[in-house]
Amino acid sequence: MQFHRPETLEAALHLLSEEPVRLLAGGTDFFPALAGKTTAEPVVDLCRIKSLNGISRSDGAWRFGATTSWSDIRDADLPAQFLALQQAAREVGSIQIQNAGTIAGNLCNASPAADGVPPLLALDADVEIAGPAGVRRVPLERFITGVRRTVLQPGEIVTAVLVPEKTGTHSAFLKLGARRYLVISIAMVAVALDCADDGKISEISVAVGSCSQVARRLPSVEAALAGTPAEPTEVKACLKDVDLAPLAPIDDVRAPADYRLIAVRELIGRAVLMAAQEGR
Repeated sequence: MQFHRPETLEAALHLLSEEPVRLLAGGTDFFPALAGKTTAEPVVDLCRIKSLNGISRSDGAWRFGATTSWSDIRDADLPAQFLALQQAAREVGSIQIQNAGTIAGNLCNASPAADGVPPLLALDADVEIAGPAGVRRVPLERFITGVRRTVLQPGEIVTAVLVPEKTGTHSAFLKLGARRYLVISIAMVAVALDCADDGKISEISVAVGSCSQVARRLPSVEAALAGTPAEPTEVKACLKDVDLAPLAPIDDVRAPADYRLIAVRELIGRAVLMAAQEGR
């Protein structure tokens, strides 16, 4: 297996332009997927490119460099809107996986159970991409197109995840699995919301993972919860009959589809109350 370790983005893009290669960030999904085999294509390791690492804020947005690790996100001093993302960071595998795994790797792997996707969806994140045609931004909801599929074109690299600053927004993330740690989720939910002075939900976004081929925002749920008092009885009553489309959970070894839908409804209610409580 031939490895390249460029130290600049320009050098990495040049390598991509010369021949087909495979990109490597943290490698926490890359190497297990090989199952002990080798890849015939050269591998470009992006971890030495300093411009792809780190968290910064400018012009009303937060920038998470592509190779920023989950440990860095977990431990960063971030505003309240990112609590769901930091809670998800604590759920990404073991401590060792969190130290190595990266935010862009989690997105590019495009697993339906990627822990980082629902909180970023709930925060209206964009994906920044560099390639032969220059730099472009794609909303995260359009970046992942299916299981292990993204909009990345040949020669392109994800350079950052961009999140608009939302003062007053609070968030929460919940994940259900067969055990507490080191588990692929049965269902997971991220909520980001703002509450008015009277305690009613003024703005809300809800995203669900592990219940469709890609994680999804739920506009029908968001519309139903907007204007609802952030109290247990009211939230539960609001969610009782709300439409959970466009979810399409499957039956598998972790859980049947019907159970997933029941779990999602419960998780949404809990996450809404958690986020609202953080804002009080």
